[in-house]
Amino acid sequence: MNRRNFMTSAAALVGAPHLFAAPAAEKPIRAGLIGSGWYGKCDLLRLMQVAPTEVVSLCDVDKNMLAAAADLIAARAKTDKKPRTYTDYKEMLKEKDLDVVLVGTPDHWHALPMIAAVEAGADVYVQKPISVDVAEGKAMLAAARKHKRVVQVGMQRRSTPHLIEARNKVVRAGLLGTVGMAEVCCYYHMRAGATPPVSKPPAYFDYEAWTGPAPLRPYDAPRYPDDRGDPLPHRGWWRAFTEYSNGIVGDMCVHMLDMVRWMFDLGWPTKVSSAGGILVQRKARANISDTQTATFEFPEFPVVWTHRTYGEAADREYPWGAIIYGDKGTLKLSVNKYEFFPLYQPKATLSGKPLMEWDKFPEDKDEKDLEQHVASAIRVHMRDFLQARATRGKPVADIEQGHISTASCILANLSMKLGRTLTWDAARHQIVNDAEANTLLKRPYRAGYDHPAG
Repeated sequence: MNRRNFMTSAAALVGAPHLFAAPAAEKPIRAGLIGSGWYGKCDLLRLMQVAPTEVVSLCDVDKNMLAAAADLIAARAKTDKKPRTYTDYKEMLKEKDLDVVLVGTPDHWHALPMIAAVEAGADVYVQKPISVDVAEGKAMLAAARKHKRVVQVGMQRRSTPHLIEARNKVVRAGLLGTVGMAEVCCYYHMRAGATPPVSKPPAYFDYEAWTGPAPLRPYDAPRYPDDRGDPLPHRGWWRAFTEYSNGIVGDMCVHMLDMVRWMFDLGWPTKVSSAGGILVQRKARANISDTQTATFEFPEFPVVWTHRTYGEAADREYPWGAIIYGDKGTLKLSVNKYEFFPLYQPKATLSGKPLMEWDKFPEDKDEKDLEQHVASAIRVHMRDFLQARATRGKPVADIEQGHISTASCILANLSMKLGRTLTWDAARHQIVNDAEANTLLKRPYRAGYDHPAG
């Protein structure tokens, strides 16, 4: 979809004023980034595109990645002045000179920097999923509210132009009729299958600090070359281990579940059940599931998740997406498009594709690793974040919404682990009549690190 066609359908985007503009800034936003890898840089560069931004500081435990990020930011800002660099986020935040902090670390390092940033007086943009355990998420929400800081979660499906159009033209227009269920899925082959040898971490990478509060596993990361020819010792490898993440449910389901929740104004699920495990790819060292289903029971309707990291997608057009079933039609949604099919009609009567803005942001075309079809959504998400900062209101993916979607996915993994359905009491933040399950809402931290829930 080009900009001209998109603007002609702007009437369909009523209720999304954040799509088009951010509030005018009187002076540049002073920003800092914790975690200068793939999506950290992606988010920061989109912020720089939508508002005058002075990138004051960067932090990462990989010195090579940190130096490369500083060079990139200076080049994009067209200045010889590089951001200050740190390997310890606490030292960076000690300066208390930042308006905004972006947290783009691996999942197991989201909670502590985000809480420290709001305590330092900054508003925060934190990547999803917000936490690895439920208690972390609750503590993050409490910290944001206590310090009256705006916190946007990187769940940018809520700010994706063609998905906003689908919500308004199909869902809010009542074309689905009564919705009975939603299916969300991912069939990408994204579970690491390697069994690299245990080795010594490279000198430029502080593996001890990278591990942080997580268990200290033997260092066995595969080596992917970076632009300098040096290995990137942590590029996505960590997502295959429960020590650092919640697997594909935490990584991919959280996006699609959150999208459905946003489209239909769903709150907490009342029950969560899940089954699966490592059923095919048993030779890999990865310990996340390769096959899993989960059912999130909401008062309105259930949302059912499925992932497989092998074989064919159930629908080749939607290998990662959502299908909403109503008694008057079906809505299919993904990051690449949406389609609405009235009941018994073989062809879609409404559809939309991602907004590409190469005419306005030509630098997107040459940006390494940028998901071109997602760039506009991140920009909209950043504008919404800035609008919330200006009004001191809640952004579209407020930390509370991020907590609900993240915790729901964590509950699914706990259900699979325990082999039973979990009934969730949102008011008490506990699993009903299940003492064993409640002990798993907070994971133990490694010695030397204090869990934010106490």
